[in-house]
Amino acid sequence: MTIIQKKAYISDVLEWSREVERVFSIREENVRLSNWDQWIAQLEVARENNSISEEEVQQIRDRAEYYHQSLESRIENNSVKPGDHKLPLLPYNYNALEPHISEKIMRLHHDKHHQSYVDGLNRAERALYLVDNQPINYKYWLDEQAFNGSGHYLHTIFWFNMSPNGGGAPTPNYSISKQIENDFGSFANFKQQFTEAANSVQGSGWATLVWSPRARRLAIQTLEKHQNHALADTIPLLVLDVWEHAYYLQYDNERSKYVQAWWNVVNWDDVDNRFNQSWKLKWKPF
Repeated sequence: MTIIQKKAYISDVLEWSREVERVFSIREENVRLSNWDQWIAQLEVARENNSISEEEVQQIRDRAEYYHQSLESRIENNSVKPGDHKLPLLPYNYNALEPHISEKIMRLHHDKHHQSYVDGLNRAERALYLVDNQPINYKYWLDEQAFNGSGHYLHTIFWFNMSPNGGGAPTPNYSISKQIENDFGSFANFKQQFTEAANSVQGSGWATLVWSPRARRLAIQTLEKHQNHALADTIPLLVLDVWEHAYYLQYDNERSKYVQAWWNVVNWDDVDNRFNQSWKLKWKPF
């Protein structure tokens, strides 16, 4: 590892750490990560060190992994109380998906649009579940819950469905690869159908690949907005946001170019993991 590579890695870790700090401090959270201030100071010093050793870089890598696992454990071990949803951190830097998806779009899409769905879901849940013996407009708040909740959940899948190391077709060792061949005949057939579905969405919405525990097969479904025309009793595995805010700053009104570019960042590791977990859920077929 050259000194340039070492410093670039440390800069990436520092940016991730500051993003962790920013997101949780905005929400007045206590992350309870030990020696956090010392960690930030260590990274700032290491980034300027022109003779940092491999051993020191490994120590930084080990500490970063410890913090990452601590955050994951904290999230996984706690249910989300009504009105207490949080914006998830991106699993990569804002510019990591370039040139396919620009940094400017990622910042606006994640920090502004996704945050608005989190805020809307929290408002709806507080109105529905935390106000005792008060008359409320159930129709309005249930609609708000469906719209904003689906927006929050779909975007959360969307970020992890992408990776700077993604793209191409899933390799044969993936379970999802075999299932795609079984249900669509070939990956090429699936890609064509999914692409056409994404381009067919009228207005704002999503294209999704879902698993049906009832039918025991994959299906493609489009959604208007976030929730209309949803295929019930299925689990989303791969989702593509085709709202204009997902691509307009970079691709203008040429959605098809955005859809083609998106295939270069699909994270099949994540899709395969979602499929393997979903496959365990089995309903009686009808």
